[in-house]
Amino acid sequence: MKVSSLKNDIKLIEDALYFYLNNDNKLIKKLFDSMRYSVDAGGKRIRPRLVLEFSRLCGGDDLTALPFACALEYIHTYSLIHDDLPCMDDDDMRRGKPSNHIVYAEDTALLAGDALQSLAFEIMSAPETVKNAGAYKSVRCINTLANFCGAKGMVGGQVIDLENEKKSAKYKEVLECDDLKTGGLIKAACVMGAILGGADDSQVKMAETYGKCIGISFQIMDDILDITSTNEELGKPVGSDLENNKTTYVSLFGIEKCRQMVNELTDEAIKALDCFSADKSALKELALSLANRKK
Repeated sequence: MKVSSLKNDIKLIEDALYFYLNNDNKLIKKLFDSMRYSVDAGGKRIRPRLVLEFSRLCGGDDLTALPFACALEYIHTYSLIHDDLPCMDDDDMRRGKPSNHIVYAEDTALLAGDALQSLAFEIMSAPETVKNAGAYKSVRCINTLANFCGAKGMVGGQVIDLENEKKSAKYKEVLECDDLKTGGLIKAACVMGAILGGADDSQVKMAETYGKCIGISFQIMDDILDITSTNEELGKPVGSDLENNKTTYVSLFGIEKCRQMVNELTDEAIKALDCFSADKSALKELALSLANRKK
């Protein structure tokens, strides 16, 4: 993807994210400030970009896909707020800024995460969204996101992650955790975009395969960067996995093998795009950029 088009996509996504966060009630201003604080923390916007790109690949339009892309980013943002809480990872920094609970206190941060989750489903089920996407596609996307972010997806992965911290986890346990916790929303993004674009069942399955591969690859790169990067580069504390004796891909296989795994998963993700006849270059470039990221 060209730099100019990437910037345009991020602006499109962020304008919509802020639009849905409008509020005129002064009594809940602090709550919305807290919600915006974490939404405004930036990031790569990978998940909403994947919704848009798979929708485009399958013949969809941005107007239809954008509310679902925003909903997914709200879910991701809520998960980060909760992930940083003292009862979870107890992290004071996120994307180079103090974590939400450090700025707004733990109670407001918790509620901001809850509110973002509710807002996601409010947007997807709004009459205008359903009118544009169609009832069947809307319900499929809502069901997809609920499945991938809930007990059998991201939240379930978080539980496995907490359990893995108490023991020396095996590779299969680490893989299952990351496929749910990190990969859940990435797979959801690809599947939702494909559904909105009108993909057939086999193409939806391949979209999920793409998401699964880059999701695991993304987490392996996180493990590598936790060893090789700096706090300033990564925007959050590094070395925490090693300090907490957490089982990671790097602790299991070493950095060189992990880099090989990332390359293999990236190749598999790109191969999954073969079933699509339209221009796949943006999704190929995205997979490659994630495999070579520095933060």
